[in-house]
Amino acid sequence: MNKLLNKVRIVFEDDSLIVVDKPAGLLTMGTETERANTLYATLRSHLNSRRPPEKVFIVHRLDREASGLLVFAKSIEAKERLQNQFKDHSAGRTYTAVAEGRVLPEQFTIKSLLAENSAFRVYSTENSRTGKAEVTHDRVLKRSSKTTLLAVQLETGRKHQIRVHLAERGHPIVGDKVYGSRNKGLGRLGLHGTHLEFDHPRSRMRMKFDSPYPENWRRG
Repeated sequence: MNKLLNKVRIVFEDDSLIVVDKPAGLLTMGTETERANTLYATLRSHLNSRRPPEKVFIVHRLDREASGLLVFAKSIEAKERLQNQFKDHSAGRTYTAVAEGRVLPEQFTIKSLLAENSAFRVYSTENSRTGKAEVTHDRVLKRSSKTTLLAVQLETGRKHQIRVHLAERGHPIVGDKVYGSRNKGLGRLGLHGTHLEFDHPRSRMRMKFDSPYPENWRRG
């Protein structure tokens, strides 16, 4: 577990919360088949080893294949206050994505009702009874011959939202074989949580954190 902790960068920590930079390939929390090798389990073991022991609570998640910023709470009260900000969209999240093809125009917004089928695949639907309205704002940062680097801001936060919205527009994220990508050039999913902001659950001060996306993404 200590070896796993070495791969996780702790960006900020105080008595109420801990902000970390998750590496690609690491689950945020456990599944039916994997409970030990997760970010949550790693942080729980790390904080529980302190004297006195500290607790940790999940606030939000990142896909296993994605990397980037996550905030965890150290109390139930902090967890609830932080989660409420994600629910009412007062917390800010920006991602950098590498999408297949030349994405146009320079800026656009994708809105759709998203639902999830029995195979856990998310998709857009016109059925308001099964789908939930989700909004993604996209801005082109750089284009190359085969890919486009995008800054993506979530207005909402459904599972796989960015991945589905870009794939259904015809530009799946590089490395996302679940949603149709055939480009394996990055050796991983081209999605990174670059910016996170929220009001501190105790002081109410606005907290802002940034994590640069991988250097090789800049070269296209």
